[in-house]
Amino acid sequence: MLTQIRKTCFKMIKIVVGSKNPVKINAAKNAISDMFSLKEVECIGCHAPSGVADQPMTSDETQAGAVNRVKYCQSQHQADFYVALEGGVDELEYGPATFAFVAIASDKQISVGRSCNLPLPDVIFESLKKGEELGDVMDRFFNTNNVKQKGGAIGLLTNGLATRESVYRQATLLALAPFVHNDLYQR
Repeated sequence: MLTQIRKTCFKMIKIVVGSKNPVKINAAKNAISDMFSLKEVECIGCHAPSGVADQPMTSDETQAGAVNRVKYCQSQHQADFYVALEGGVDELEYGPATFAFVAIASDKQISVGRSCNLPLPDVIFESLKKGEELGDVMDRFFNTNNVKQKGGAIGLLTNGLATRESVYRQATLLALAPFVHNDLYQR
């Protein structure tokens, strides 16, 4: 796939992201541009239903949301890559955490990856169990506005050293590995 992308560098690569959130669009665009050394890409966001709750509360639900979004993008648009990111939370062995799943597809393959975990304070997780969304809870606790389209809970809880976009970018880069080394993954 990498060779194919490099051979077609004279043409514009098109990416469709299953969200209108600029954080997700920028993470996908920057990861793919960097991975394939592309100077210009066309990257558009579109509303793509996740088919899961607005605030996924398990790893399985979060992964399903990303996969559902990427499949929707494939059914509605023509592109070189389709990317969907779904943030979620779960009660893990060491406590509650937030993370994201990324699904990346082309016409020929799909890859699913996951970001690192960010431990969540119990007081935040309790609000999520009552039906609130993480971004709204963080806005309330930190007196911010629409943090989910900015640094996210990650930015707030790491004092800006990591951001929602930086974590989504990293997860996208990792999920791109099968596209870069397709020959190894097809063995």
